[in-house]
Amino acid sequence: MGYARFAVWYLRLVAFVNFLSAVWVSLGQDVRRHNQEDLFTPYLLTAGFASGVFTAFLAITMRRRKRAAWLLNLGLSGAFLALLAFAMVFPEIRRHPQNWVSLGLTAAFVGALVLGRREFYAKGDRANPKLAAAVGAGGLLASSLLAALLVTVTNERHSTFAACWRYGTLRLVSITDFRSPGIATPNWVDVTVNGLSTVLLLAVLYAAFRSRRAVDPLTDDDEKRLRELLDRHGERDSLGYFALRREKSVVWSPSGKAAVAYRVVGGVALASGDPLGDPEAWPGAIEPWLDQARAHGWIPAVMGASEEAGTVYARHGLDALELGDEALVEVAEFTLEGRAMRTVRQAHNRVRRAGYAVRIRRHEEIPAVEMATLVKRADDWRDGATERGFSMALGRLGDARDGRCVMLECTDAVGDLKALLSFVPWGPHGLSLDLMRRDRDSDNGLVEFMVIELLLRAREMGITQVSLNFAMFRSVFERGGRLGAGPVLRLWRSLLSFFSRWWQIESLYRANAKYRPIWEPRFLLFEKSADLPRIGLASARAEGFLELPGVHRTHLEKQR
Repeated sequence: MGYARFAVWYLRLVAFVNFLSAVWVSLGQDVRRHNQEDLFTPYLLTAGFASGVFTAFLAITMRRRKRAAWLLNLGLSGAFLALLAFAMVFPEIRRHPQNWVSLGLTAAFVGALVLGRREFYAKGDRANPKLAAAVGAGGLLASSLLAALLVTVTNERHSTFAACWRYGTLRLVSITDFRSPGIATPNWVDVTVNGLSTVLLLAVLYAAFRSRRAVDPLTDDDEKRLRELLDRHGERDSLGYFALRREKSVVWSPSGKAAVAYRVVGGVALASGDPLGDPEAWPGAIEPWLDQARAHGWIPAVMGASEEAGTVYARHGLDALELGDEALVEVAEFTLEGRAMRTVRQAHNRVRRAGYAVRIRRHEEIPAVEMATLVKRADDWRDGATERGFSMALGRLGDARDGRCVMLECTDAVGDLKALLSFVPWGPHGLSLDLMRRDRDSDNGLVEFMVIELLLRAREMGITQVSLNFAMFRSVFERGGRLGAGPVLRLWRSLLSFFSRWWQIESLYRANAKYRPIWEPRFLLFEKSADLPRIGLASARAEGFLELPGVHRTHLEKQR
């Protein structure tokens, strides 16, 4: 790993100097002075923001072991090294000690690339070259027209549009301070055109080096085998059924006794929950999943793993960060009696006296026409334009294969539907909350009323345990409010309470706590701390909290 690390750190340091020289005028002048006439700087060391962006991008892609980035760097640095070595033949070039230093550093970089060639194994998408060419051609046309428009509007001299277009295009692609005798524009126009050039370069590089978006999604055979694993081992993890989300891919252990289901989001191979199947076979599925992630340059991460699974993942090099706790309710221990449940009992009785009633059915017991109506209501009552959920949501409703799921329908005194909940199976005797929707104009407390009704009537269906919502940072709210909590913990709790105004962090904890559940910790698993920001963005996209234009889903999936 030493050669690859040297190459990456070389690019990082060069990018840092390039950025610094772009904002530190005297340093930038020194770098330019040492890179002209008979003087040469090492590979990619040129003052400027654009060169800094380019070098930083190469450093990032090299860190992810992209084979395409290795080839590009080897080609560019090899050509530069050959040119520099040829130039050293001339006395006026080799008499400068700086040039020998530049030659040595460039040779060291090229040598590190050659010796560490096997460490750059990550494959890109086969469509990347065509995409990069299309982005480059289309982007150059669009940006050159925009540059021509800016030049035409701000030009202080009389010139044709063709001349302005030529000036804008040459300034986009030129690495020097290009000027034209017939064009005189304000400095901000030149800066804007240079910015367009940088954006275009980044777009082309991203298209050329992007990771493969995903492997094959879940097939019918995969789903059948996953359901067989759930039948045998489904009671181990309350999130296991959500592995059947059909945008996921799956990696199997050689024995077929375990599997890891995941989805690729923004270059992150994002799994959720525990591996499915026999825990003894989990390593056989985890290892090929990690190998596949590394082969494609993906960042491996797991959301919502249990402590048992986290321990197994840790043996394969992943680190753990506690995300929060899942609320688990044992039906046999739940009761509305006692002083501690007085508020909950009163709220339940108030809703019941208002005439509300709850109907509980398996999905397979609901006629198709009624199910279609329920799906439409669920879509109509959704909060926001995007269907949210990934780690604790199935993303579909009414599929014939999900017949063992349980639907709760809450109607008012006149029989109108006002809220619905859907639970997925958690082994043979458990349920896990999937979907929660209600009419925004309905009375408060309907969801709590429905959950309590389920817990009180669960034994009739053979249900012994129910998994409710996930409460992020629950321990912070619980410990931070206790007497004697330290200043750091109190500050952290205050910050989370502040952000709860928008993201319902604390309210979810309070809503779950009223059922007096068992709190099961859940963990985020990752390889490197530096990857956490990217994993966070990928998780937000997967859960539907962060949307990209044109890629959000607006309806529940109804059938395959």
